[in-house]
Amino acid sequence: MLRIVVTWNPEEPYNALPKPPQPSHLESSAVLKAAIAANRSLARLDLAAVSIPNPTVMINTIPLIEAQASSEIENIVTTTDDLFRFLDHDDSADSATREALRYRTALRVGFDATAHRPLTVATAVSICSTIKGRDMRIRDLPGTRLAHPVTGVVTYSPPEGVEVITEKLADWEHFIHADDGLDPLIRMAVAHYQFEAIHPFADGNGRTGRILNVLMLSEAGLLRSPILYLSRYIIETKDDYYRRLLAVTERGAWHDWVLYMLQGVELASESALRKILAIRDLQHSFAHRAREVTRGGSDIELLNVLFEQPYCRISVVVERCDVSRPTATSWLTALSAAGLLDDVKVGRDRLFINRALLEILSRREID
Repeated sequence: MLRIVVTWNPEEPYNALPKPPQPSHLESSAVLKAAIAANRSLARLDLAAVSIPNPTVMINTIPLIEAQASSEIENIVTTTDDLFRFLDHDDSADSATREALRYRTALRVGFDATAHRPLTVATAVSICSTIKGRDMRIRDLPGTRLAHPVTGVVTYSPPEGVEVITEKLADWEHFIHADDGLDPLIRMAVAHYQFEAIHPFADGNGRTGRILNVLMLSEAGLLRSPILYLSRYIIETKDDYYRRLLAVTERGAWHDWVLYMLQGVELASESALRKILAIRDLQHSFAHRAREVTRGGSDIELLNVLFEQPYCRISVVVERCDVSRPTATSWLTALSAAGLLDDVKVGRDRLFINRALLEILSRREID
């Protein structure tokens, strides 16, 4: 078990934050065993995600649930209903919902970016800027202190000074691309601590760091879609998360931290896999009933729309299915009458809601 003696005072900027330890200091037998289990679960999730009838469903919906959970960790609370309701009409959404939607956009932006170029500090800046809706720069003002939410006692003071922070970020970037044979999941766990300890931005560090986790796994070839959401695991184990993060700083307790994160990957992968399998079954049963209800009139694109956008508007069906408004209205009305969709009047608009899908997506279990 690796425990490195560190010199640290929570009231003082941690400008002496060390570089991540060498792989030989991280890969204990317990860590390697946990990494094997986590990799196996993640591989099953990745395979299942590309085997469902319409993989775009997962790309459009799972990241939104991650956005909700990740924002909730920062006490930005919105609902699944609000996120899907305002997905394409966020001007009238409340500030919490808009910020959560920006998280989803940032995840997509980061995922697309790493498909073409390596993950870098610039990627982190872009992600944080998207989340906050404004240009975010490396933190240059002194005085940043992280405190216990109840007692107000300072628990950590991140490094200060642009030059110092930039140097620490360069070390972080070098580590995430090091050709040292370290298991990608172990690397992700260590890199996540390092990024959060650097705390490079005035705000948005936690959410940026959680997106970077997914991007690292994608870059390593472990995920083809951004569908692993660790934020629910972190919420369910929030005290452990912060305690183990701090223990690395206080005592160099890397072993416990890495095991915690590997367990999170395994449990989150299994949870997401259950969602995918449930959605796949729902897609099959929904398609069968929809064909009966509309007497074969609806097309496959309609079914795709109703699963990609659980809150569906008539105008979306008109555009996506290339049909007239009366035809789109008749399809959706028939599906609502059969109990497959809820027909809800919102102002002048009608929303057709796939409640069965929302129920699957909203399950909060982490076993």
